[in-house]
Amino acid sequence: MVRTEGGYTNLVLPAVLAKHGLDGRDAAFATELAAGTIRRQGTYDAVLTACIDRPLRKVESAVLDALRLGVHQLLGMRVPAHAAIDTTVGLVRTKVGIGAAGFANAVLRTVGSRDLDGWLAEVAPDPAEDRNGHLAVVHSHPRWVVDELEIVVGEELPDLLAADNVPPRVTLVARPGRSTREELPGTPTPYSPYGVVLESGDPASVPAVAEGRAGVQDEGSQLVALALASARVEGRDERWLDQCAGPGGKSALLAALAAERGATLVGTEIHHHRARLVARATGGVGAPGVLGVLNADGTRAPFADDSIDRILLDAPCTGLGALRRRPESRWRRTAEDLEDLTLLQRRLLEEAVRVLRPGGALLYATCSPVRSETADVVTAVVSPRPELSLEDVRPLLPGVTDADGPLPDTAQLWPHRHGTDAMFLALVRKDR
Repeated sequence: MVRTEGGYTNLVLPAVLAKHGLDGRDAAFATELAAGTIRRQGTYDAVLTACIDRPLRKVESAVLDALRLGVHQLLGMRVPAHAAIDTTVGLVRTKVGIGAAGFANAVLRTVGSRDLDGWLAEVAPDPAEDRNGHLAVVHSHPRWVVDELEIVVGEELPDLLAADNVPPRVTLVARPGRSTREELPGTPTPYSPYGVVLESGDPASVPAVAEGRAGVQDEGSQLVALALASARVEGRDERWLDQCAGPGGKSALLAALAAERGATLVGTEIHHHRARLVARATGGVGAPGVLGVLNADGTRAPFADDSIDRILLDAPCTGLGALRRRPESRWRRTAEDLEDLTLLQRRLLEEAVRVLRPGGALLYATCSPVRSETADVVTAVVSPRPELSLEDVRPLLPGVTDADGPLPDTAQLWPHRHGTDAMFLALVRKDR
């Protein structure tokens, strides 16, 4: 479903596990098998290329999927070689045919002749001659992604790439006024006062989550919503907007915070199915702090000039800061996507500026640290307009250190430093 239907691993897996009644160790095994295979696809494809006498694009897609699953069991999991090969070959025989099963058996026996380190020594470029090419194979990232990340993180690049391959912990958030952190099982998050890290178990089994009073949300995402809610606002503070609200995690937290202050939130989302997710997460119209969820284009927001007090623009992006949770993003995005995305991000930010009232607060965020999606977008919109300025957002992240962004007064969170998604934050002000 991830490859054939464009699904996201972290959203597809829970539904599949529930459908087949898997829990406990079986669910953990299935999760690691699927997510781990997608995460390490680049490394495994390099190994398979060395074992197959034709380009991988000429291998039937169903066979290639099965081979990747088999390679992950052989090189990335503690599965005995005979079991990994037998189950994979059996899968190919059932789904494709006897001939393909023989091919898979031969390939996997070759793969199983060495361990992962042995294969990397053969298939990864020499780091002395091509450092980034070596890192791309070893850490299973497309080369263009490695090059982009090096620009923003420098010598910490190996640490960041390694962190992208560590399965993320499940983090819950208590929605203020509806639940408390104390009623959630787990260890308190270091930065968000509303989060806990769930040590084990199904989040859906937590009563507050099942009832919609709490949710699953990365700590970095929580910090984005909290930064906007904590920003200084001059005068009226009643109308809040989440401009690109889907799937609704930040909207739900913002609505809870707004309700405590007598304010209301409107969420806009261009995609109908994502707008429905926002409505579900927030409780919809009439829920505390929720004025409405609109299926609307954020580049043509249905609001008057200078009418909104607080705006969150968590802009659509490459998602390269969330590769721990969405490993498939690294294989779906291309360098060519950046141009279209950055144009969209600028249009969205310009529209947010239009509806922001003077004295209000506008937080631009992305779950990508790539400079063209962060500093370049903010500079392109803010610099030409004398009524706009950046205010230091870092004081709105109490306890967070070592988070200077690529522009003065901006912030950048990192998986390898903070244990969060790589969220970028910029607080934009509009003078009267």
